[in-house]
Amino acid sequence: MTLPPATISSVQIYDFAFANQELATEAMETYYPCCGKSVCEGCIYSFCESGNHDKCPFCNSKQGVKTDEGGVEEIMKRVAANDPASIYVLAGSYRHGINGVQQDLARAIELYVRAANLGCSKAHIFLGGICYQMGDMKKVKFHLKAAAMLGHEIARCNLGVMEINSGNIEQAVKHWTIAASAGEYKAMGQLRTFFEKGCVGRESIKLILAAYNSSCAEMRSEARDAYIQYKVDTI
Repeated sequence: MTLPPATISSVQIYDFAFANQELATEAMETYYPCCGKSVCEGCIYSFCESGNHDKCPFCNSKQGVKTDEGGVEEIMKRVAANDPASIYVLAGSYRHGINGVQQDLARAIELYVRAANLGCSKAHIFLGGICYQMGDMKKVKFHLKAAAMLGHEIARCNLGVMEINSGNIEQAVKHWTIAASAGEYKAMGQLRTFFEKGCVGRESIKLILAAYNSSCAEMRSEARDAYIQYKVDTI
């Protein structure tokens, strides 16, 4: 597989930037407990290629081999400072019983709530999933809206799906338009489907597609393409 250049500017309606699916399906960031930052995988790949295999790309601190206890100790320092990303990571550790802590779902949910209250969109997504399992669709929508307002475009795409299920096509298209214009692959796919059904006009879809491609071009880079290609080649 060879990825196209990162400067795609326009494609046909029926062939919209499928190469950007990799941006939607690959985990494009890694959390570093030393500084509490999530770093772009493209940046990490370039950093490692330059010979820095044992340093944090953000704070440049030595990483080395750490025990689970050592990793948790670093995270806990960030948690004590009310860092939402670190609280979210610690919540995941309790949820799965990893990184040196015992599984504790109640503690995990408590931490997810704390992270959400501090503005962590991913925590809202998890809490929305819990509410969905409980059948509380009102709270599901609340958490998806909160995540969307924090810039989580997949959450906004899912809000569009909820609106469609309620028969609100116009509102669904609005959500998908915002998400697709920000480069959300699945939202662009939903709009293409509803364009085919006659629910979205040709001129509208062209404008949305132009915004989608522009956002995707901004998200892509030679470093990110190189990382994705590396992942593809090693599978």
